[in-house]
Amino acid sequence: MSEPFADGDREAVHAQLGREPRGVHAVAHRCPCGNPDVVTTEPRLPNGTPFPTTFYLTCPRAASRIGTLEGEGTMREMEARIAADPELAAAYRAAHERYLAFRSELAAEVGAEVPEIEGISAGGMPTRVKCLHVLAGQALAMGRGVNPLGDEVLAALGPWWESGPCV
Repeated sequence: MSEPFADGDREAVHAQLGREPRGVHAVAHRCPCGNPDVVTTEPRLPNGTPFPTTFYLTCPRAASRIGTLEGEGTMREMEARIAADPELAAAYRAAHERYLAFRSELAAEVGAEVPEIEGISAGGMPTRVKCLHVLAGQALAMGRGVNPLGDEVLAALGPWWESGPCV
């Protein structure tokens, strides 16, 4: 899912992040409450900085719960599993390839060459797990079944939106 980034979305994301959003191209996913919870960020920020995190999780409630998972050692456990399970490793590598393909298409669409980050997706893919926020962002933006570890993160979060909009 991808929708234009409207003024109301800009205001919501500004409130979520506590700062002006940078380089946002579109809303990649909406929370059930209606606010953006993942935005698609252009591969080069307006100031020229290369930015590999194409799917940026903005919901502070989801981000906080993910931070708890990271603090509990979930990344180490997942990384050990991809090292030991060839099937999981192949699926994780496929998620990496899909991430790169999407970013390449976006770069072509916006006319941004970013050789500095060529081959680099985000979150440690394809062999490491460095950021669960990125994996969840990809799973929300590209749909379940694309990133198996992102799907696991979303399952562990539970319904973070149930208490209403985060902002």
